[in-house]
Amino acid sequence: MRILLSGYHNPHYWTVTEYIERAISALGHELAVFDDGTRCIPGRLRDRSRWMERVDRAWLNRRLQDFTRRIRPDVLLVLGGELIEPETVHLSKAEGAAAILWTIDAPWNFEPVLRAAPFYDHVFCQGTEAIELLCESGIKGARWLPMACDPECHRHPGRTGGENGEQGHDVVFVGSHYPVREQLIAGLAGSDFAFWGPGWEKLPKASPLRMHWKGAHTAPPVWIRIYGASRIVLAVHYRDPAGRFPVYQASPRVFEAMACGAFVLSDRQRDVLGLFHEGEHLACFDDAAELAEKVRHYLDNPEERERIARRGMEAALRDHIYANRLETLLSAAGLRGAGRLAAGAEP
Repeated sequence: MRILLSGYHNPHYWTVTEYIERAISALGHELAVFDDGTRCIPGRLRDRSRWMERVDRAWLNRRLQDFTRRIRPDVLLVLGGELIEPETVHLSKAEGAAAILWTIDAPWNFEPVLRAAPFYDHVFCQGTEAIELLCESGIKGARWLPMACDPECHRHPGRTGGENGEQGHDVVFVGSHYPVREQLIAGLAGSDFAFWGPGWEKLPKASPLRMHWKGAHTAPPVWIRIYGASRIVLAVHYRDPAGRFPVYQASPRVFEAMACGAFVLSDRQRDVLGLFHEGEHLACFDDAAELAEKVRHYLDNPEERERIARRGMEAALRDHIYANRLETLLSAAGLRGAGRLAAGAEP
């Protein structure tokens, strides 16, 4: 089966897009790739002008339409969907493709998704909040399909020959700066705590967290070693500071950290608790006080911590890998069969 995947490619490191591409090819399907991160007008100009944003979006959709006509896929799989117009979805179906949307990320720009979703044959959502927003808009039938891990990439460093000793900490976190995250981790200042991610350079100079920030961008091979070397890996999910929309989805980092054999300490995110059992696969907290309490408890109880980490790794690698997610997606969409193993990309 020939699958055309439209998704964003980060120029610095792999994201869920590349892991999904690997899964498609591993299942024996012919893969063609459209990078919707390639734009004709720089972002700083699009942000200043709605007209420039419309022109840029139209250019991107024309490219995808032309690519669809040229390769005639059996399936158009769109990740995210914020940039793809209804006309593009309609064209792919007219060319004989099944059109499938898989929403990803928090719904901070969900209006374009709501506008185009009715034109797809099938809609899958990383987070259950997206299903609720679609239902509230009268769009029924969306299915929950979370992110996952890639066993070939997300493995304990001990199984891949990585060095563990130099980067080990009691507690680590990898993620962008948001106010809720700063508030939650503030109590860890002064402990053996280290974190990485963009935006934290804006911390006040007097903030005690500054000494714990190790850098903005961390490629997967680096944070995999960090996770494998450290005792506790924090998962603190995004919240809209203005409270405009809910976010229930499980971050890909939860699956990835578990697959690396890490002990995950997560905020009590609804979708996380719908996939894993607290106290069996991971530990959870509600606020900064409980976070500090759980850190102390699990540092003082290494056998319990290691037991939970082991069960979490087993669950992630058994039930939450991208190849399984793609099989679920294609099966639920009524699509079966595999084509020749090949790869293509838009020129």
